[in-house]
Amino acid sequence: MALKNETMQDYRTKQTMETFSFLPSMSQDEIYEQIAYLLANRWSPSVEHEHPSKAGNHYWAMWKLPFFGETDLGAVVAELEACHRAYPDHHVRLVGYDNYTQSQGAAFVVYRARG
Repeated sequence: MALKNETMQDYRTKQTMETFSFLPSMSQDEIYEQIAYLLANRWSPSVEHEHPSKAGNHYWAMWKLPFFGETDLGAVVAELEACHRAYPDHHVRLVGYDNYTQSQGAAFVVYRARG
């Protein structure tokens, strides 16, 4: 099935961050599905944030330590929301660390700041 042109975003005019930034914005349910996938794979969630002006040129600040062994979707969502409330002018992303491969299994921006 081909995508309609009006749903595609022009990657040349938009700052891109992570895989999903080339797609239309995810709904709240789609974000929850991604978090559930991350937890089902037993990846350790970690919340990071950064001001838009600095988001592309260095590591993002970590919000607390990674949530090793976390299995509750609600707890992860609560931490994402708390970070967003504390830093409303920052991008907030969720990273899933794969303990087996010692790498990121997933990473995507949950809250995109204006600016």
